[in-house]
Amino acid sequence: MSTHPQETPLKITTRTVVDMKGRGEKISMLTAYDFTMARIIDQAGIDIILVGDSASNVMAGHETTLPITLEQMIYHTQCVVRAAERSLVVADLPFMSYQVTDTGALKSAGRLMKEAGVHAVKLEGGATVVPAIRKIVDAGIPVMGHLGLTPQSIYKFGTYKVRATDSREADQLLQDAKSLQEAGCFAIVLEKIPASLAKRVTESLEIPTIGIGAGMECDGQVLVVHDMLGLNKDFSPRFIRRYADLHKEMTDAIQSYHSDVKKGLFPNETEQYG
Repeated sequence: MSTHPQETPLKITTRTVVDMKGRGEKISMLTAYDFTMARIIDQAGIDIILVGDSASNVMAGHETTLPITLEQMIYHTQCVVRAAERSLVVADLPFMSYQVTDTGALKSAGRLMKEAGVHAVKLEGGATVVPAIRKIVDAGIPVMGHLGLTPQSIYKFGTYKVRATDSREADQLLQDAKSLQEAGCFAIVLEKIPASLAKRVTESLEIPTIGIGAGMECDGQVLVVHDMLGLNKDFSPRFIRRYADLHKEMTDAIQSYHSDVKKGLFPNETEQYG
């Protein structure tokens, strides 16, 4: 029997993620908003945990991501960071926490790092947010970009349809991606854009792309964990693959518990104290 202590899994860093692109290794990313889910995801070996502003939808029941506050994002991020021993934890900067001033963006990012212990922040937008990104990166806080469908701008675009389907918008997205890379982003999420464009962007960058509804040629993939596990039955775009049907399993379990309580079958003699 070996007397050597069990090796601790290597911590994923922003450098690790960039190196994965260099050696052609795909990057896995899932969302999490609480300690228990984050611990399961971390122990399952996922590379990046995203504390998404999608918490506004799946945790708080809002129609959009817009209502969630910086304080709420800090709380969710604190919960996730406590669970993550290996995964890189990235948190979204919520709506209006970075758009007003570049200094305000830095303060918001700084709070997420200082108060929540996050490893990197993510924000949406192209050329217009480059000055904010530079300021955040210059302060030592890693930044992940986000292009394509940007949910915080939903009222501007008025639709969740695929973005950058015409050549003008596609060329602009490619230019924005290069600008984000030059500003210091270590990775970029590409959401709901044509697969051919995602391939073009991915091949044009030295930093990795993480796709959601952007095809198989991205350097990695991200899904909302509630969608992937089948907990959410109300959202079924084509890019979601449901790896489980926890909605059904949980409903069946809860109904069985309810029935056993009503019939006096729970607890039984072995489930009580003498």
